[in-house]
Amino acid sequence: MNYTYPPVKMVISVFVSILLILSFNGISLAASDYRLAKGQTIYVPVYSNIFSAPRKIPFNLATLLSIRNTDMSNSITIVSADYYDTKGKLVRKYYQQPMTLMPLESTSIYIPEDDTVGGAGANFIVKWTSSREVNVPIVECVMIGMKSGQGISFVSPGQEIRDTAR
Repeated sequence: MNYTYPPVKMVISVFVSILLILSFNGISLAASDYRLAKGQTIYVPVYSNIFSAPRKIPFNLATLLSIRNTDMSNSITIVSADYYDTKGKLVRKYYQQPMTLMPLESTSIYIPEDDTVGGAGANFIVKWTSSREVNVPIVECVMIGMKSGQGISFVSPGQEIRDTAR
């Protein structure tokens, strides 16, 4: 029996569709956790590679850190977005100066799949602040990889580890 693989465009569109479905699901979860703050420090898990069993072969993944200002009236300031490796060592600082995100504005940081310096336990520490209480931003990483007709994608949400303004 001959089996033909689907065209790459079709595979990509399926993964994009799944990613959109996961994103919309995340929106409903975020709405139930509605809260205001003047600033936070957020830990965001990053998986620059994962391992396939049983031989533990690394599968490298590209990473997109997404920072989204969810407030419709107020800006926020991204103070820093620092990338740490599996051992907790600072690898890169992505903002040399604070960056303002206007209402509903987003920014992102892309790490290509061949950049594996972070390892399977990498993370971002994102710090933001605002002059008044605002809707907390959505901070998450999207990991995606494709190799030999196999693809994987998933989202890793950020977790507040410190309320910096209280």
